[in-house]
This record gives sequence, C-alpha cells and structure tokens, in this order.
Amino acid sequence: MSSQQYRVLICDKIADPGIDLLRQIAEVDIKTGLDREELADIIGDYDAVVVRSATKIPAYIISRADRLKVIARAGAGLDNIDVAAAENRGIKVVNAPDANTRAVAEHTLALLLALARRIPQADASMKQGRWAKSQLKGVGLSGKTLGIIGFGRIGREVAVRAKAFGMRVLVNQRRPTPELNLKLGVEAVDLVDLLRESDFVTLHVPARPETRNLIGAAELALMKPTAYLINTARGVVIDEAALLDALNRGQIAGAALDVFVSEPAVDSELARHEKVIATPHIAASTEDAQLNAALTVARQIIDHLQGGPVEVPLSLRVVPMDKVIPHEHVDPRRVARLKERLEQEGVLANPPIAIESEGQFVVLDGATRTTALKELGYPHAIVQVVKDVKHINLRSWYHAVRQIDPTVLVKLLDDLPEVSMVEADPQTVWEAMFEGGGLCYLHTVENKVYFIQPAPRVNHLEAMNRLTHTYITNAHVSRTLNRDIAALQTEYPDLAGLIIFPEYTVEQVLQIARAGRVFPAGITRFLIANRVLRLNASLDILKADMPLLEKNRWLANFVTEKQRSGHIRFYQEPVFLLDE
Repeated sequence: MSSQQYRVLICDKIADPGIDLLRQIAEVDIKTGLDREELADIIGDYDAVVVRSATKIPAYIISRADRLKVIARAGAGLDNIDVAAAENRGIKVVNAPDANTRAVAEHTLALLLALARRIPQADASMKQGRWAKSQLKGVGLSGKTLGIIGFGRIGREVAVRAKAFGMRVLVNQRRPTPELNLKLGVEAVDLVDLLRESDFVTLHVPARPETRNLIGAAELALMKPTAYLINTARGVVIDEAALLDALNRGQIAGAALDVFVSEPAVDSELARHEKVIATPHIAASTEDAQLNAALTVARQIIDHLQGGPVEVPLSLRVVPMDKVIPHEHVDPRRVARLKERLEQEGVLANPPIAIESEGQFVVLDGATRTTALKELGYPHAIVQVVKDVKHINLRSWYHAVRQIDPTVLVKLLDDLPEVSMVEADPQTVWEAMFEGGGLCYLHTVENKVYFIQPAPRVNHLEAMNRLTHTYITNAHVSRTLNRDIAALQTEYPDLAGLIIFPEYTVEQVLQIARAGRVFPAGITRFLIANRVLRLNASLDILKADMPLLEKNRWLANFVTEKQRSGHIRFYQEPVFLLDE
C-alpha cells in the first residue's frame, strides 16, 4: 500500500512533530471538536484515528469503522476508548503511557506546594490590593507525611520528588513490589493506615471498576482534619458528593483537583469551593509531555500500518536510545576507552542484554557499551532482549579490596557519614545482613568482620553507592564469587578484605532502574543463556538518519543472512574467551 492510500484522522490537538511524522506515510486530516454522530459518519474512511482525552471512541463508533486498523491515545489512559470492542474487530489500540509521567508528577507537587503555602489565596489577595501576610501562614513539607495511593510510574516519580523535600512517604498499591523494601523512607501500608497517618494524600490509580469511588465518605472520615487530598488521576476515583460534604463540614483541610467526574467541569460546585484548588485537567499538559506523546503514538501507528514491528532472529532489536536505561553505574575510564575503540572499529561486536519493562529497556549486561554509544550521539542501540525473567539467574559479585592496609580500609569506611559500621560475629553476620537490611559486610584479612548499614535517614542505594565509590577510588578491586578469605589471600597476596553483598532479585533491579536509580558498578552478575556474541553490526547503520522500522528490517536481513551462510554457531557448554 502506498503512503497516499493510508488516511489518518486526528480528533484532538497533538504536537506538530507527530503530525509531520504521520504525513511521511499517510494523508492526515485534523478535525477537532467532532460530536458523536459527526465522528461516526466519517470514521469509516480512515485507517487510524488519534485522540487525547476529549474525544470518546465507544463501541458505537468502532462499529462504524470498517477500515480502521489503529486507535491511538496520545496519553496514558485508555478509559475514553472501548478497548474490548476494538480488539473484537481486530483494531490495534496504542497509547503513550510514559510520555506524561514526569509532567503529572511535577503538577502533583505543584498542587501540593500550592495547598501547603496557600499560594492561590496569596495571589488573589494581592490582586485585590490587600497585603494579607498575617492571614496566610502555610505549613512546611519537611517531616510531613505524604500518602501515595497507586505506586506505578507516576507514583514513583512523585515519591522521588517528595523525598527531596524531606517528607515521609507512605505508599499503598494492590501488589506491593520489592522496591518498596529497598527504599528508606518509603513504607508500604494498607489504605486505612495511609489515610490516618498522612498529612497529604495523592491519588495515582487508573479508572477501573474497582477504583471507582475509591475515596468516599468512609475513607475521608479516616483522614486528619488538617490533611489535604490531591487528585491528578481520574475524577471517578473520588466520590465528589462525599468530598464536598467533608470540605463543608471541615472534615479535611482542603483539596487540589485536576480531574473531575464530568469534564469540562465549568459548573462544578466542587471546583468553585473556597477550600479547593482546581485546574482544568492540565497535569499532562507540558510541551515536553505532549511532544513525547505525539511522537510515540505516531511511531506506533506507522509501525502497525506498514506491517508491524519486525521480528529479528535471536531476540535482537534496534531500540531508541532514550528508552535504554542502566541498572548500574559505569566506570568513566572504561567508557572513554570503549568510545575510542568503537570509533576505530566501526562495529558493535557484542550487543548489550536488556529486558523490556514498562516501555523501557533495562540493560542487564552492557552498561559500558550503551553509555559509550549514547555519549557518541547514537540515536539507536542494538540490544538482545530477554523476554522472560525466568530465563535469568542473578548472583552478586563480592569485591576483593586490594593494595590498601586493612586498618586504613576500616577507618576509611567507618568515617563515612552515610554508613554505620559495627563489628560482628563471622558466624551470624550473613543472616544478620538479611534480617537487618544491611548494605553488606566487610571481612578483613585480620579475620575481623564488620556489619555495614545505611546511617539513619540515608537512602539505601545512596549509602551503597557512596561506600563502593570510596573504596574503589582508594584501592584496587577485583570481583569474585568466592567468600573464603583464606583462599582469596592465596590468590591475592595484597588482599586487605572482602566486601560481601546480599543476593538481589531481578524484580528488585528492575524496580530500582525504573525509578531512575542505579546500583554501584560490578555488584550484579546476570547469568543469561543463549547470548549473542560477535554480531559485528555496522555502527554506520545505527547512526544513520533512518526510521527505526527500517533499521530493524536491516538487522533482520543481516542476521538472517548469517544464518543462511552458516556463520552462526551455538555452544551449549560454558566456554572461556581469551580475546575479550
């Protein structure tokens, strides 16, 4: 099908670059403000339709869409689209769940600050010619408790920002994740405790039958009279009549609402209430978020109309570099050396290993390679995608610290304000590390053992990164899986001590990476079967100004040709590579 035979209808305003991208392969019509019957009359003429939140695509509209192949929502939610009806007719539904994450989190914090410091009232008084300084005393955020209901992408971003203000953070979600147990100051609690203890409560759950009226009269009655409620999720998750009653009776101090059950909420008594800060569903409305959403759905439409994503043999894939995220720190010196080698050789020998998680590719092995490519300005990367965590085994490396006096090493670490270090029993320290949530323990060649924990009010990962950076920059470190200190002294005569880390789970690593945090370098060791080595893919293709789909087609042909010519060999047994 030629590009002129595709037709795309845009029903709500999206960023121009997304429209320009679609026009490369289709005729694009922009028709905003259509009512139900107007949309039903024309939907049958289009291959794809793009909406945001204003336009609804119910089953009736879908029944009239004889030609439609893709429905795209340039945003996160899909509650304005009858997804089941679309799927029953074989219509693909796509959205951009990551595009507005930071924008919504930032708006949530803006509303929180506006509530705490009474900014709208202060602004209004100034515009009325009043200097109401003594009447506008606010509350500080440091030491206050924020309750986050729903701890997905947006909830996690809100938590990171709230912690920067020194807030205690409580979270409630349907399925608690291991990440919650790793983050100091973020406590997983049930909904009742969260409502009772929080000074501010913010909602970040999707609109589903089980979340409708999630916050009603009973829940509002649990909140402190000084507490505030914030909603940037969906209007239906709050019983608006119950909230209005609670505000009128002084049951809670106030609310900040960006979403309403019925929108536009121009006649909403709740929006006009003196204790409510109201915004017209603009949490996701930043230039950055709208640009990302438009480009994301445009690329998905193009991929689907032109035949869908290309399946590359051996689970290899070309992916956008901005979707590739590390799970660990890298050594800048190794990155610099690899950048020089990549530019000299012009090929990518061993593709990084990654797992797709919430629209991003978390690098399990190959952080140095992806960082080098990113710093060299490559828009795309080749990764080998692990499709199931069941195929991954994770071990922890131990760090043999060398070329430093053991006494100096102990003092160096003990002086760090981010950690707490106590001498421990060698027989019980391993169990104590798990039970006490320790960072690690140090076993010196003098046979002394020290249990190391984060200092009070210090984030677990921040403490671990500070600790490892300190001894790596002051000594020489070799990675090992051997915990036998006597055997290691034979292997390393200059050994001072062994740092032993706990075992982590793959899910913990993914949760930390998705939250924008990283492990220290050289702790996680992923054991992955069927790795691809010596791919030797041309970096000129990766750097070329070509659509992602075309690069994946090139990669598929490149690997398929290697298969046909017998250049691929599978080794089932472990091997030693002496030229790495």
